[in-house]
Amino acid sequence: MAVPETGAHAARTRALAVLRVRSAALAVALLPAAAAVVLLTGRLTGHIPDGSGWETLRGAVGVLAVAVLLLAAAVAAVVARARPALSPTVPIPEETAPDLYRLVRDLADRLDVPAPSAIALTPDCDSWLEDRTHPAHASARGVLPSRGRACAAPVLVIGSPFLWWMRVAELRALLAPVVAGTGPSAHPDIAAARRFVRGLDAAVAVAAGRPALAFVGWAARLLLRSCRGHAAEMERGVAAAASERAQTVDYGLRIVAQEQVGLAYAGWDRLLNRVALPAWRMGRWPSRLDAGVVSALTELSRRDRLAEGFASRLGERPACDLLEEPGVIDEAASLLAARLFHGGPQEPGPGWSPVAWSQYPEEVVDRKWRLEAARLHRVLDVVDDLASYGAAGALTGPGPDATPAAPTVARVLERLSGPAGSGLGEELGVRLSAEVAREAALEERPEYPGAAVPAGDPRCDGLAPLFPLQPPRSGRELLTDHVTAMVCCAAVDTAGAVPGLDWLDGPALLVGGARRADLVRTVLSLVEEGDGEPLRAWLGEVGVRSEKPVRLV
Repeated sequence: MAVPETGAHAARTRALAVLRVRSAALAVALLPAAAAVVLLTGRLTGHIPDGSGWETLRGAVGVLAVAVLLLAAAVAAVVARARPALSPTVPIPEETAPDLYRLVRDLADRLDVPAPSAIALTPDCDSWLEDRTHPAHASARGVLPSRGRACAAPVLVIGSPFLWWMRVAELRALLAPVVAGTGPSAHPDIAAARRFVRGLDAAVAVAAGRPALAFVGWAARLLLRSCRGHAAEMERGVAAAASERAQTVDYGLRIVAQEQVGLAYAGWDRLLNRVALPAWRMGRWPSRLDAGVVSALTELSRRDRLAEGFASRLGERPACDLLEEPGVIDEAASLLAARLFHGGPQEPGPGWSPVAWSQYPEEVVDRKWRLEAARLHRVLDVVDDLASYGAAGALTGPGPDATPAAPTVARVLERLSGPAGSGLGEELGVRLSAEVAREAALEERPEYPGAAVPAGDPRCDGLAPLFPLQPPRSGRELLTDHVTAMVCCAAVDTAGAVPGLDWLDGPALLVGGARRADLVRTVLSLVEEGDGEPLRAWLGEVGVRSEKPVRLV
């Protein structure tokens, strides 16, 4: 165990360097007071003669000492009372997952380290230890009681996709280096250094935007810069010691588990961006995201020959069996994922309701298509009105006797085909981008029940997403999506097609029970090149009547 001891020794050395920065700051704060005490003692003992110069010096030093002590006390009070950042997680009480707690405690015994004080889940493909010994975090620690600040071990945070995709043995091997980190974390110097750094970070956040705490923020940032390098090296030492210690536990399985981590991350990313995001934008959140990642990865293993063999693992016991009620935990993690990656209220409501996977095609896919088709129809009406009345110099807008155009695929084909289609496509893309941005701005207002911004740390609460998933889409991408949605609506209304769900690509059009992924290629030919013949051929093959109006929302 020489290497782990070396890593732990390096971590303790760096922790002492961080604490020396704290001691140096305390010494600087006490220096004027010490000088004032020396001057006063010298006067009382007769070693410093009386005189106007000495009296003036003693008075100035005394005033400076009081001012410095007051400022130091203010900085210390803010650092001590500021609430450190807390990762949003789903707490897992022990009675809801006794087998999972037993697995973690057995793992800690094998590694000869303290067991984590509690377990929580995060809707991401990562796992770590989090210190929640600050008094402000007492309500978020979990159900395991802590008998004191000194004996409170960190909380083990596990990525929820791991529990559903990984097998029990793989999860144990994956968590081994994470749980091993509780050993170095229990050292008093390392724990004190971490509390000091986290307190400074929290003080900077508290002082931000508050002129009255400008000096506190400056002092905290100065101390952070002074100990940043030492803190980073301390964490590297802790990670090195934990990794080396964990090599004694299921080393072979750890290699397999790391492969599963990369696969789970790929499936989770596709599921969030392609499947969950369309539902979130409509005020619906899939309530079984973790179960969905298993379906997504199984589909990936079916399509990708590089992933062959991964689906055969599904015959083994999944790690989610360690939970008493995995469905309840999955729903809580899914709601938290919606808050983190999209933004929204903390609780379900009329404008923010869950949707099951069996309901997804009808309640999300079909509605999404019809909303986009209606938006495209509105924008086309505006463009046609401007073209008709603007050139004649009349007021914009339809005349009183004008018959509104029907929302048909034939109208879209006619307007986007030919040489003039390219210019119109650019204008439609710009107007669609503006329309989508306007609707998104309206959705950000807390106008529905339960959407008021709650009190608390804005880094954990509120409606703004902490980790937005996708950058804004270009106008051409939006136009392609909207034309595709119009065609899908026409196929559903006139050709017997049905909306479906593809676990890797999201909304899908099913014709005769088979997915028609070739539609996008024909739409791209229309939007980018103004060539509508491929789309017309596709419509004829499927049996879509392009002249029939589609049903809009």
